[in-house]
This record gives sequence, structure tokens and C-alpha cells, in this order.
Amino acid sequence: MRILGIETSCDETGIAIYDRERGIVADTLYSQVSVHERYGGVVPELASRDHIRKTLPLIETTLNQAGLKARDLDGIAYTAGPGLVGALLVGALLGRSLAYGLDIPAIGVHHMEGHLLAALLEPLKPTLPFLALLVSGGHTLLVEVAALGVYRIIGQSIDDAVGEAFDKTAKLLGLPYPGGPALAQLAERGNPTRFHFPRPMLLDRADLDFSFSGLKTHAMVTYKGLVAKGEDTESTRADIAAAFQAAAIDTLVAKSKRALAQTGLKQLVVAGGVSANQYLRRTLEKETEFETFFPRLKYCTDNGAMIAYAGYLRLQNGEHSELTVGVKPRWPLSELKSIQSNLG
Repeated sequence: MRILGIETSCDETGIAIYDRERGIVADTLYSQVSVHERYGGVVPELASRDHIRKTLPLIETTLNQAGLKARDLDGIAYTAGPGLVGALLVGALLGRSLAYGLDIPAIGVHHMEGHLLAALLEPLKPTLPFLALLVSGGHTLLVEVAALGVYRIIGQSIDDAVGEAFDKTAKLLGLPYPGGPALAQLAERGNPTRFHFPRPMLLDRADLDFSFSGLKTHAMVTYKGLVAKGEDTESTRADIAAAFQAAAIDTLVAKSKRALAQTGLKQLVVAGGVSANQYLRRTLEKETEFETFFPRLKYCTDNGAMIAYAGYLRLQNGEHSELTVGVKPRWPLSELKSIQSNLG
């Protein structure tokens, strides 16, 4: 069984093919960073136009990379949400049309389920049940994963997602787009103890929700105060970046440990774009009370491999999407159906 995966939820076009016997046999990715960097953020209309230009050529490239023809496919999976509606429609319409022309099933995949399951593509896999920490530019979620498709959100951000807070703080410090990776790189050269940044909603609340808006504001006030004093130096910005990163990551780790204790789970899957953060990885890898699983770095950010794999599991479960194409810019994980399928 070979499934083509199409990811077009935001500003990256990801295409991959999952083979039940061999795993991911080909994957390609096109990033729109050069399109959006002059605006300092993603412009939805430009993102949709670029997906229109790039998706079909990337599908052809991926098939060639795998040594396959379109007729060798057994199904097509595309991201149906959440995401930018125009970008989602490009992948959904193309994926559904190709499936119709090839007379094979198609399935709309939940973007965050794709991230959640990406760690299962690695040789060393977690076993069910486990806790998932999903961290990206649009989401910060703690999810109790009882079984495939059985997800209970037990913690989430009440304002900015952690990746969004990274991006906004990076922009404040004058760092190039995309800001999150640039801030993490700058933080590696800084002193995280020079400034004390609060760990939001950690000491004053016993729940599992997150808030990063106040942390972002604290960084802004600290930086503007130093600028007013004439202390705006590369070293100062690196120290602010390091202090911000340490506070954000410490909060993620502490809440994850609290969630593991409350649920009794012993395995933590960390996925989404922020899971590529090296400080987060180093911090969690020091823990001995539980096991931590990450996708490989290229599967942390948006990619077609995670969509192909999640689509494979759902198609194998007997699911498929109707001919009418629908996308869901907002789509709670809790609305998904359970998957009665073996991990493959």
C-alpha cells in the first residue's frame, strides 16, 4: 500500500510517499521563506499562489524520486486543516482530483495529528498510551493519547502559542524572518541568567494550560528599557534571547512533567516546529523519570511525510473523504475518530 501525502497548510509545500513495507520512500519540501520574509510574516494570498505553482511539480519530483508512476499509488492524503483556508484548498482540491482521476481513495488529514504521529516514523517508537506535547507557531497542546485517534487535550495556550511568542520576540529584537529559529540561534550565544524572566502560569496555577503573551511583553519591556539606557548591543540581545528561551522552555518542560505525573504516563512525544529547538531537546533528554521521543529534525516542521503516514493509517482503517472537497481552518483534535489499525 503506497500513499501520497500532500501538506499545504501554511507556507511550506510538502510531498511524500509512504509505503507500508518500506516506510517513507520519497519526500520533498519547498519553503516559501523567500516569499514572505520581506513582510515579516506569512501573507495568506501569496502562500496560496505559491502552493498552486509548486504542488504539482513537487508531486512529479517525488514520484520520480521513488521510482514510481501515479498509477502505482493506492491512496492520497492531504491536509484538510487546521491552517490557512486558501492554502488548504490548494492541496485538498489537487489531492482529491488526482485521486478521482486515478480511481483511488483520498483522505483529508488533521495537520496536528500528522505532527503527533511523526515520531512513529522513527526506528525507536513510543508505545501507546503516551503524552504528546505539540508545539508550533500556531499551537501549544498537551494531549493524552490513549490510542490512535483517541486524543484528550489536557492543556493548551490561552493566548499566544509558544512558536508565535518566539517569532514575535525575535521581531522585537530585530532578527530576520523566520524569527523562532533565529532567536534560538542567538540564544545559544547568550547568558540566560543575566535577566530573570518569569515562568508564566507555573507557580500560581496548578493546571496544565500555558500563557506566553506576558513573557513576550516582559521581553519587550526589558529590551526597550535597555535601549533607553543606550545598552542595545549584540551581547544584550543575545542575553535577552537566552533568558526568554530558558523561561519558555522551562515552562513547557515543567507543565509536561506535571501532566505526566497527573496521568501516570511514562512516555512523552514532542512534535511540531518548536520540537526542533535544541535547548528543549537537551533539557528533556536529561530527564530520567520518563522517556522522550522526537521526530527527526526534518519531520518537526511541516512536511508531507507525516501527512502520508497519518493518511495511511486512516485509509487502512477504512476511512475516505467524499468527492465534495471541504477544509477546516479550525479543527479540534477531539473531533477525530479512533483508528482501529496496526501501527505501520
